[in-house]
Amino acid sequence: MGIIKKIVAIALISQIIPSYTAFAAHGTSTIQPYASDQNAADLTASDAQEHTAETFFTPYRAVYSTVYKKGITLKVEGKQTLTATAEGDYRFDFVVDTLLASLKESSQFSLQGDSLRPTRYHYSSRIIGKRKDVTVTFDWEAMTAVNHVKGGPWTMPINDISLDRLTLQLQLRQDLKSHREQLSYDIADGGQLKRYSFEKRDHELIKTKLGQLDTIKVVRTDNLSDKRHQFFWFAPAYDYLLVKMEHFEKGESYTLNLDKIAELP
Repeated sequence: MGIIKKIVAIALISQIIPSYTAFAAHGTSTIQPYASDQNAADLTASDAQEHTAETFFTPYRAVYSTVYKKGITLKVEGKQTLTATAEGDYRFDFVVDTLLASLKESSQFSLQGDSLRPTRYHYSSRIIGKRKDVTVTFDWEAMTAVNHVKGGPWTMPINDISLDRLTLQLQLRQDLKSHREQLSYDIADGGQLKRYSFEKRDHELIKTKLGQLDTIKVVRTDNLSDKRHQFFWFAPAYDYLLVKMEHFEKGESYTLNLDKIAELP
């Protein structure tokens, strides 16, 4: 049972994979980098929001290899899609499915400049037959969020930087692209706001399935200790795609490496 639990943990840890919009046909490594940040800066203000949607919000499929200790390699496929609604808002979905576990997340949100403002988040998981469903709705006029879970809803106050667990992924990428130094977010989760903080470290050249890439190393700092750390490597040339993640906890480690990325039909 121990290894089963580890496999499940590896499958679910893939939910931190951020959105990505450059593609390789049929999953090959012919993806072309985006234009430089200087080109993006040349856009007029009226084009800014349209440019944001075009460069961040495109359907894709990414496949990552997950390496568990002692060289065990497990394949986990996570798919994220974002669509525009008739009301002018957005819906962001994430799905990962294995024989032992499945995870589905969706978030509906609007854009306010460079900030994402969620209105509804849904989480559903199955782990070896056990199911969990959670829905969080956001009321920005009342500045509250309601966490709908088994046993009754919880209401919590929110602030202007509140996100759900899914929109956090997009906001982090967008803030890295904007060269922001402050990378802290309040996440409505479990009936309360939880502060997630990240810190940019040095540039590192790492080997990936896309070739040698210059990356920005990011560490999650709110839960950092000698017994736990999470490192992320994002590639600026590919619109800050996450190309590698390392999670270490209680003497055990997991690593995610990008295998391929392909356009969805």
